Amino acid sequence: MITVESLTKRYGRFMALRGISFQAESGEILGFLGPNGAGKTTTMRILTGYMPPTSGRAAVAGYDVFADSLEVRKRVGYLPETVPLYPDMTVHGYVKYVAELRGVPQAASRADDVLRLVGMHTRRDSLIRNISKGMRQRVGLAQALIHDPPVLILDEPTIGLDPRQTLEVRDLVRSLGKNHTVMFSTHILSEAEQVCDRVVIIHRGEIVAMDKPQALRDQLQKGARLFVRVGKAESAESVRKALQNIAGVARVEALPDGFSVEARRDVDVRGRIAQAVAAAGWELLELRPLAMSLEDIFLELTVREGTNERL
Repeated sequence: MITVESLTKRYGRFMALRGISFQAESGEILGFLGPNGAGKTTTMRILTGYMPPTSGRAAVAGYDVFADSLEVRKRVGYLPETVPLYPDMTVHGYVKYVAELRGVPQAASRADDVLRLVGMHTRRDSLIRNISKGMRQRVGLAQALIHDPPVLILDEPTIGLDPRQTLEVRDLVRSLGKNHTVMFSTHILSEAEQVCDRVVIIHRGEIVAMDKPQALRDQLQKGARLFVRVGKAESAESVRKALQNIAGVARVEALPDGFSVEARRDVDVRGRIAQAVAAAGWELLELRPLAMSLEDIFLELTVREGTNERL
């Protein structure tokens, strides 16, 4: 549904995008992650026909975003970071207005259907200025969905929402992925991990990783990671040294309430840890797997400075 090939965007001397390439398949939810200024919004604006690329190619549903811009816009629903709402219109009036602009048949009825889908039908007669930010995000989603596009591009759909509103929008995006190809950017990494089929991580205009979260963990996490919590030890440093000296342990990192122990690939060190702790006369209070989170992956890939490492 979305194809990007060697996409480049230059603003004067500044290169916002440096030849990025990726795809999003039909029915896939693709997370687009990166720090501020990485090129996420620029990519989304190109895909929605808002601006042309400097070079490279992008296509949506088989149509080139530059040569066939109008055809692309018919097939894309776009929610920008700042939702384009008219505060003096009612919720229903605004969504109906967008439907009419897009030439949607039976605009009023379609507006009602979409407002039910996003959970805003009970507020259909409210002025937009009088509804909460979370509700405005839902209205923004309604305008993106009004023409039933096969592709949805959502730029930070949960930014500025409270935890309950974030969960509601997250659930809505997950449900939309059943019938639409969804691409969305987010800074909430746990959200991407729970919702996305795949993630693309972009940094300084380049893609540094692209895969399913579990596959990225497998690439970065060379061996098993364990969480160890010990009692009755003389000091945290003595525990760290003892764990580090165990055969098969590659790295030990102190955490606020215990230790992260990374074993070498294909080595099971759990029994050795238990033996070492018992031999030292300490108590083994906790020993469990410690999975690498998407946040760990994100930081590992984007905080590196001055290296050429890439997945």
